[in-house]
Amino acid sequence: MSLSIGIAGLPNVGKSTLLNALTHAGAEASNYPFCTIEKNVGVATVPDPELRRLAEILEPQEAVSTTIRFVDIAGLVPGASHGEGLGNKFLGHIRDVDAILHVVRCFEDENVVHAGETVDPVRDAEIVETEFLLADLQTAERALEKWRKAARHGKGEGADEVAAFGRALEALQEGTRIADLELSQREHEVLAEARFLTAKPCIYLANTSEDDPTGTGPLATALKEAKGAERVLCVSIKIEEEVSELPPAEQAEFLEGLGLEESALDLVDTACYRLLDLITFYTIANDKLRAWQLRRGSPAPVAAGRIHSDMERGFIRAEVMALKDLLEWGSRHALHEHGLIHTAGKDYVVQDRDILQIHFKA
Repeated sequence: MSLSIGIAGLPNVGKSTLLNALTHAGAEASNYPFCTIEKNVGVATVPDPELRRLAEILEPQEAVSTTIRFVDIAGLVPGASHGEGLGNKFLGHIRDVDAILHVVRCFEDENVVHAGETVDPVRDAEIVETEFLLADLQTAERALEKWRKAARHGKGEGADEVAAFGRALEALQEGTRIADLELSQREHEVLAEARFLTAKPCIYLANTSEDDPTGTGPLATALKEAKGAERVLCVSIKIEEEVSELPPAEQAEFLEGLGLEESALDLVDTACYRLLDLITFYTIANDKLRAWQLRRGSPAPVAAGRIHSDMERGFIRAEVMALKDLLEWGSRHALHEHGLIHTAGKDYVVQDRDILQIHFKA
């Protein structure tokens, strides 16, 4: 499965326009609140220059990049966790994503409707985060009640669940995100079933004006000071919309002319990989070269499982090439001659940009 990112925020902050710019999903984007009333989904191909270089060397019939699946939900308003603005329904649509991209308006424009009377990015971000907390509070209350009943009637079963959800409920009542709790491995396992919104990694996308694409103005600066500059991506969604309509060959030149080094997709891709501590590995099989996403520190069988669960269960070994070696020597044959293809067992920890050929028993 590809990396999945939920796009959230107040109404009319540019979420659907961003989705279209990133994925060409064709979601309706208009200048009024609740233009989005159903979730919109788009898939973007992750830029990967190394994959192209590998393809030139290995000459497969097909080369497939990794992807990011974006889920854009309706704008959230105060009371969304209780169903205001259809928010409760749409909060459910992002419970399965890997991370949340929280879009916050950081520009003034009297011609663009705002959900509040003024533009205040710190306040606006906190409105949405409060709804996440309240929604999780309801989830924790229901889960705790369920496991308390199970513990009463199950001869001691459910004690771990009661303790974990009791702790989660107490934290949420104090306004603490699940992600900010120091949890044991067992608590992580128990709480994972609830798919808490506040347990998900979150990055902020400051939607800036066309005159301030790098976010040096006071609104974006305030958001960075409140949330941490390392967690805020500054993007003019209007510019990204214009870039997405250009031929690929002209996009880089257009961005460079504006003093921008990366597109929004590049920024989001890099931030999500860093946030989730992901690496990329490659496989070559049946004349297909393919890139995959993997948590850093994962052993080879887990990498095999990213391809198919049967491959993880039946994993025998993997033949491993390093990208830098293949780029240096120029062919698989040369690596073999220099002893640079090694056999890895179940304990091998896959490295970023490894190229694997996996052997397994069905």
